[in-house]
Amino acid sequence: MTKILMTSVRPDEQAAIDNFAEQHQVDIFTTAKPFLSQEVVDMTKDVDGLVIQQHAAVPDDALKQIAANGLKQIATRTAGVDTINVDLAHQLNLKVTNVPAYSPRSVAEFALMQIFRLLRKTYAFDQRVANDDFLWAGLQAVEIHSATIGIIGVGRIGGTLAQLLHALNARVLGFDVKPRTDLDGIVEYVSKEDLLKQSDVVSLHVDLNPTSQGLLTAKDFKLMKPTAGLVNASRGPVVVTKDLVAALQHHELAAAALDTVEGEEHAFNQDLREKGLDDLPLIKQLHDMDNVILTPHIAFFTNIAVQNMVDISLTDVLNILAGEGSDHEI
Repeated sequence: MTKILMTSVRPDEQAAIDNFAEQHQVDIFTTAKPFLSQEVVDMTKDVDGLVIQQHAAVPDDALKQIAANGLKQIATRTAGVDTINVDLAHQLNLKVTNVPAYSPRSVAEFALMQIFRLLRKTYAFDQRVANDDFLWAGLQAVEIHSATIGIIGVGRIGGTLAQLLHALNARVLGFDVKPRTDLDGIVEYVSKEDLLKQSDVVSLHVDLNPTSQGLLTAKDFKLMKPTAGLVNASRGPVVVTKDLVAALQHHELAAAALDTVEGEEHAFNQDLREKGLDDLPLIKQLHDMDNVILTPHIAFFTNIAVQNMVDISLTDVLNILAGEGSDHEI
């Protein structure tokens, strides 16, 4: 019977994993630990396939060892593949797959929620009410049908968000190196600079690659309206965090809703109530700012997305082991 190892498995994934194993008659071994330690790498000696999910990079030595153990593939049940040295994997004859579209709607809906929160200034009301201040002064909201929303990265997720915004009669600007003609009449494509200057909220939906890393820096924030907001539900390094902190402090933009930040692998999905954030000064700064909404990379975290991430990644493993290949090979 085919044996597959899945790492970084959360309790909410287990039902989908068990259902897949029963339906496809495979043995799936799970661990909550990421694919980093020698203990976990050694577990690949007795399996045919491997599925991972993590923020930290897979050590090159781990890739070499799984190839030596006879594995033919490594699947990540995420859209991003920046944790894997893909060039080295290919040199080792390892096929690499991802899950590029586990649920565009999950992230798009989350971004829409954050756009609403920024336009309605609920983050500021939350701060006031927490301090028994129930005044309205200075917090007049913007109705979404009167707003201009800029989307940087109009792919699967960005395009889905654009359609949701269009249904609400918002003006939607888009910036993408490959504009989509199927969104004609929904998205008005402009330069990045014009998008930043005109938008009431800018929402980021790009993958992480050499061209998107550091996509927004100090000079970009200076182009934005001082009343504007930023949503990042893509990847942390797309934004230079120290520049964003400075821009927020200097009121170059009004607020930010961040579901992903640089260095998040040291904090997100961890209980730091006792340890605190002193070792993570940039995240601590964001956490302590009253004009930042910080969430721990949960935009994807829905029933449908989790099911799809499990099913698609495991199906790719079986297809590759059967010699059929996968449309998701990198």
